[in-house]
Amino acid sequence: MDRIRIVGGTPLKGIIPIGGAKNAALALMPACLLTEGTLALSNLPHLVDISTMANLLAQHGVGMALNGDARNGGHTGRVLELTAAEIVNTTAPYDLVRKMRASVLVLGPLLARCGEARVSLPGGCAIGTRPVDLHLKALEQMGARIELAEGYIAAKVTGRLKGAHIIFPQVTVGGTENILMAATLAEGETVIANAAREPEVADLAQCLIAMGARIEGVGTGTLRVQGVAALHGAEYSVVSDRIETGTYAVAAAITRGDVELVGARVDLLESVIKTLTECGVAIEATPRGMRVKADSTELVGTDIMTEPYPGFPTDMQAQLMALMATASGASMITETIFENRYMHVPELMRMGAKVNVHGASAIVRGVPKLSGAPVMATDLRASSSLILAGLAAEGETIVNRVYHLDRGYERVEEKLAACGAQIERIKGEAAE
Repeated sequence: MDRIRIVGGTPLKGIIPIGGAKNAALALMPACLLTEGTLALSNLPHLVDISTMANLLAQHGVGMALNGDARNGGHTGRVLELTAAEIVNTTAPYDLVRKMRASVLVLGPLLARCGEARVSLPGGCAIGTRPVDLHLKALEQMGARIELAEGYIAAKVTGRLKGAHIIFPQVTVGGTENILMAATLAEGETVIANAAREPEVADLAQCLIAMGARIEGVGTGTLRVQGVAALHGAEYSVVSDRIETGTYAVAAAITRGDVELVGARVDLLESVIKTLTECGVAIEATPRGMRVKADSTELVGTDIMTEPYPGFPTDMQAQLMALMATASGASMITETIFENRYMHVPELMRMGAKVNVHGASAIVRGVPKLSGAPVMATDLRASSSLILAGLAAEGETIVNRVYHLDRGYERVEEKLAACGAQIERIKGEAAE
């Protein structure tokens, strides 16, 4: 199992390219199941989760071609062509679904196009349960018959799904995406109220529109979908990854560096930029993205509360905690989205961070210096927070279980090393 070794204390200076959004790509890829045509996705990140989704789609009968020639130049030139001319299997098996919760996003498209789908229940994950009951209740409103048996969701519909007025009792990104895809091929109008407003949902909607879907209200809390008989293929570029952007912005800040994030979308990260600015980080838009500068001021702690978009993203909570551990004063972090999302706290404390957790809140008191230590990643965003802490710490940090990191960040060591970080991957050594 790979590990990452960091010798901290070097301010980052230079340029970091931002790739396509993992969370957007994982919803865009199953959209290929809605059409016999080819969906060509560019700016697709090269990540473990993307490979997992590709393997899942392949066993449904999706043909794939990876075009390595740079149509648009550089990183954005990687184009994956997905063609579901014939769906040969409507079952998403446990062995694949268990690896990644986003696998449940094949449910809506398969049901809408084939009239049936059998998808393994994804179960819980390290950061808490994320039940799919909201997805299932909405599909039942659209005429689906759903049974849960032997760990699988078995869904069927006679004819086409029917448009419905769906009001989600709580914001659900995956639920919104599943129902949005299903509604594109349903009979009549579907209204999705209290829809998730995340940029990744809007990206999916724009892709579906490019495929011939009729969707209004993109980017708002109410989506209106007029069902059509069929969708066609399209070419679409995956939106910039706002969480990768935020993570590298924190990397610049925690090392008191000066970095330009090329390809970043300032408009998608307003809550994070506001928080970093309150801490004393200087951020400005550039023609190529945004510049993050923290080499000329003392950083101070600030309070954050995670909320659905456009609030502060839960996927940035662990990274901000690492930064607050190095800022002056005290900060309060409140997690309202997922339970069990403070598992990185004991590892940060091994590095000298002062954190007290009280239920959903954590009090962080800044320390002058973190100290390098062997630590263990517990989930994707926790692993990035430990990398960040290691960049700022005195001495050597070894981050174990970095397979979590590889699910959501592409070429981390390469991007950070190019800005001066002393970081390397140690291949194949078992994590303790």
